Amino acid sequence: MTFSMKRALAIFQKDLKDLSKNMYIGSTVLIVILLAALYGRMGEVPLEMHYLVINFVFAMVTAFIQCAIIAEEKEKNTLRSLMLSPASMNDIIFGKSLVTFVVTILTVVLCAWLTGYQPADILPIAFALILSTLFYIALGTILGLLSKSVMEASVIILPVVFIFGFGSFLMSYVEEYSFLAFVEYLPSVQLIELAYEVEEGLGFGDLWFHLFIIALWVIGSAILTIIMYKKREMD
Repeated sequence: MTFSMKRALAIFQKDLKDLSKNMYIGSTVLIVILLAALYGRMGEVPLEMHYLVINFVFAMVTAFIQCAIIAEEKEKNTLRSLMLSPASMNDIIFGKSLVTFVVTILTVVLCAWLTGYQPADILPIAFALILSTLFYIALGTILGLLSKSVMEASVIILPVVFIFGFGSFLMSYVEEYSFLAFVEYLPSVQLIELAYEVEEGLGFGDLWFHLFIIALWVIGSAILTIIMYKKREMD
């Protein structure tokens, strides 16, 4: 599969302009920033609350914006034209994902600043956050390919917000309800557990399991994205 940075950046610039004009999509960023500001004014914020905000950024900003960008293309019947253009799958996915990636990183950094989060070791946290961003971008792409409109995208994203955004709260029910055992392996929960271990002074060598689980989610979602994109391209 070929890749053209020029085409990818052209797609990036187009989607960035479209996103700046869409207040409905942009409002999701404002919601999590206001939530972070609210927690930041409550004094000392527990680590789990820092990551409640961060996981909300991934679910409500990363996954939703990516989903909405793809769904809007389908709603306007421009995705088919884009697929039939000289732009390759790599160009299209990279260009559209770059918008979401930049918005996500800026939002996470701003929210962490508002809540006063200062990790003991920034490197493993940054690596885990980037891996998580890639997963939620892929998840958003999958949901976008399933959606027919932005309105439908706003509905289909709700289970993602509940499962991944509130994953840490579901952990308290795992012992009581065995069918919730999968929650422990959610990337949102693994991210929180990794953050706790970082605060205990553990380094990369001790965090490999959490990073490995998150990486598996990234790989699995990326493969599913490619399969669904190819199917949509054939249709």
